[in-house]
Amino acid sequence: MEPTNQKFLERVVSQKALQMGSSFPCQICVVGFLCGVCLTSLFLAVLTSVGTFGFTGISFSSLSMGNSPLNSSSEIINVITSSDYQSKVKETARWVDSKGREPESDDDERVSLLTEAWGALLADREPEESEFSKRFGLSKSSLPNTPHLENCKLSAQVNKRLDTRSGAGRFPPWTTWKGSLNMYPATETDENLRSFKDQPVFDGAYPPWIVGSDEENYPLTRKVQSDIWIHQHPVNCHDPNIKFLVADWEKLPGFGIGAQLAGMAGLLAIAINEQRVLVTGYFNRADHDGCKASRGSWSCYFFLETSQECRDRAFELITNKEAWEKGTIKGKDSYKSKEIWTAKVPRVWGDPWSYLQPTTDINGSLIAVHHKMDRRWWRAQAVRYLMRFQTEYTCGLLNVARHAAFGKEAAKMVLASIDRDWPKVITNQPKSEIEEFVWSNHRPWVPRPLLSMHVRMGDKACEMKVVKFEEYMELAHRIQMHFPHLKNVWLSTEMQEVIDKTRSYPHWNFYYTNVTRQVGNVSMATYEASLGRKTSTNYPLVNFLMAVESDFFIGALGSTWCFLIDGMRNTGGKVMAGYLSVNKDRFW
Repeated sequence: MEPTNQKFLERVVSQKALQMGSSFPCQICVVGFLCGVCLTSLFLAVLTSVGTFGFTGISFSSLSMGNSPLNSSSEIINVITSSDYQSKVKETARWVDSKGREPESDDDERVSLLTEAWGALLADREPEESEFSKRFGLSKSSLPNTPHLENCKLSAQVNKRLDTRSGAGRFPPWTTWKGSLNMYPATETDENLRSFKDQPVFDGAYPPWIVGSDEENYPLTRKVQSDIWIHQHPVNCHDPNIKFLVADWEKLPGFGIGAQLAGMAGLLAIAINEQRVLVTGYFNRADHDGCKASRGSWSCYFFLETSQECRDRAFELITNKEAWEKGTIKGKDSYKSKEIWTAKVPRVWGDPWSYLQPTTDINGSLIAVHHKMDRRWWRAQAVRYLMRFQTEYTCGLLNVARHAAFGKEAAKMVLASIDRDWPKVITNQPKSEIEEFVWSNHRPWVPRPLLSMHVRMGDKACEMKVVKFEEYMELAHRIQMHFPHLKNVWLSTEMQEVIDKTRSYPHWNFYYTNVTRQVGNVSMATYEASLGRKTSTNYPLVNFLMAVESDFFIGALGSTWCFLIDGMRNTGGKVMAGYLSVNKDRFW
């Protein structure tokens, strides 16, 4: 039964197929199929007869006859697609290259524009908004952040707050947070924080001008700095038990700033030993137009050594004969010169200099012990205190120096991080709280690591062994061997021949202040006189402070200036950076 049914089904299907095959549409389809087969065969024959076939500039190898037509077609399509893509890539690459070359000039223009615009804000007279817009085609608010510059006005405000007792003799807010955070509005309304700030300083709190831990500074630096500040800022300057020592800065011809600082360090030691408040008087190097209201005063460059209240009281007592007779007030003339220059180091902190870390290298060996360790330690503490806070004027000098040296690099760095269409496209966003109160406390950017090198030559030969610039560079190479990424040098020198020799070291980046330098062997006094008082004071202080902030330092300990730089670094968190010297102090 089943075979019969199967045969019947086959006959029915065959009849249907025959009927469909005899229809006109089906015949057309069959003819079309056969034509397609013929054309495909002809196409393959042509390909087989040709060894190589070129297409759109790309060479293809002859196709193997073992490949099916479908595979061959697929391979050709892929190659053609790849060829088209590569062609577009080449066009894109050409466009990118040309755009890369064109924007190089555009980038140079943008870098120059930004550098000059930043520089205009550092001028003695900052341009008005309309003048600035006319000159640069920009508003001041449209300028991107300046990483290498400090907000001097804000820093001065913050530092003044950290250097002043508030009402009822309350201690400055050292025990809360750093920098601008103390000005954060929440700290003014939170009763717990306000009462915390009113508490007296506790053991372990340290003044904000000290960077780093005890291990990164000379022994007891944080405690000593705190104690000196308390000594110099009594709660009540009119207390009859408060005594004063009033002294002008040394002003004899030939005395450099280093000698002046060393002399004042001796007077501060005397004041502490005699329980007196030191009050500084006339500072001849600040007697120039740049200092304006603080002309002739240390306060032109750094915060005063004591409060204004104590200064007023001391100068009031100067005219009081009875105060002199009772010893309530004394002057520099009350002491012999030797007592000042070799003043007894205060012993209220014991003898912390006896365990100074040996981090000074001379002739390849560390100096662990020498005859004047106590003086080295004390001068470092005294100068650190006297220079604890820069004024707005000094901050501005450093801004100008950093901008002249690093401004172009900073501009390139900033422009690489913002909209490429700046200044055509400017996005102004208000500062967030973290920018205003936290990040604002970061130090200005400089290319790091940075090596400071102070080269002394000329008439310094009468005081110490003088060596050639090449020997300083040998020491620089020693540092670079251990820190191979070091290539930036902040060079401080009075000699033009040293600047000229930097061309012999093309693999180093040298930065230095733009000032007229000595040619030949003339005395330092003559050289400084040729510069004028303003320049001869400003540029050495800039070099001094840049050396203090640098990662490494090479100098000559036989120079008082280098000696004091070393002290500032060793009370500024730089002890473990070490110090490579070309000679030793003449008193060791």
